[in-house]
Amino acid sequence: MWRDAPKAYGPHKTIYNRFIRWSRLGGYDANSLRKTLRENGTSPVIPGRRNRKRAIRYDRQRYRSRHLIENAFCRIKDFRRVATRYDKLAANFLSAVALATAIAFWL
Repeated sequence: MWRDAPKAYGPHKTIYNRFIRWSRLGGYDANSLRKTLRENGTSPVIPGRRNRKRAIRYDRQRYRSRHLIENAFCRIKDFRRVATRYDKLAANFLSAVALATAIAFWL
């Protein structure tokens, strides 16, 4: 929840508005983000926006795999116990994640 953000970030409504504005601008396609990722030894697998002047080349197969992993995490987070992390102990939380994974992908 936006209300849980640190007070140093400002009012929760302002944080929310900035996030929405950033999302609409396509913040994942920023050159500065790509540069930071490369400097940290990570190769970005982010497709460019269609209106870019210079097209961005990326590995479509790796992007497809990345997308599947993100979808899997979203599916696991549908389980309230995992999304809110009620468990205080890491072992109990891992058990809840394992159960959620088994139910989400096996049944």
